[in-house]
Amino acid sequence: MRRHAFDVWVHEQDLRTALGRPGNLDSPGAHIARDVLLGELPRVVAEDAQAPRSSAVVFDVHGPVEFLRTIRVDIQGRGTLETAPALGPAATLTLDWETYVRLACGRVTPETVADRIKTEGDPELTAAILRNFTVTQ
Repeated sequence: MRRHAFDVWVHEQDLRTALGRPGNLDSPGAHIARDVLLGELPRVVAEDAQAPRSSAVVFDVHGPVEFLRTIRVDIQGRGTLETAPALGPAATLTLDWETYVRLACGRVTPETVADRIKTEGDPELTAAILRNFTVTQ
């Protein structure tokens, strides 16, 4: 059911975008979407973007749904999601909630929303993360 709630909320956002009627970005469905999308981040960072072993990547998302999460990549190259911020991360990505959702759901490319994303740290790593950020379509 969680996946269905996620799909319904994302498609509602597609319709709202197409109709120019933003909203419902902080609803219970948005929080379900956050959890579903956060569950994909360890794979995106550790496997798809090939973040260095024993490193950390921080995601700082602001707006109607705010969160600060760290993906830690262990010595075996596996990623884990943590709520504790990392000191000296390999990379930090800061963006608003709507941009985060639209990127993760394949509705926009990193190039079209580059002005809404702030990156710090290893530029090759942040580029690889953004290239692999889409987890659903």
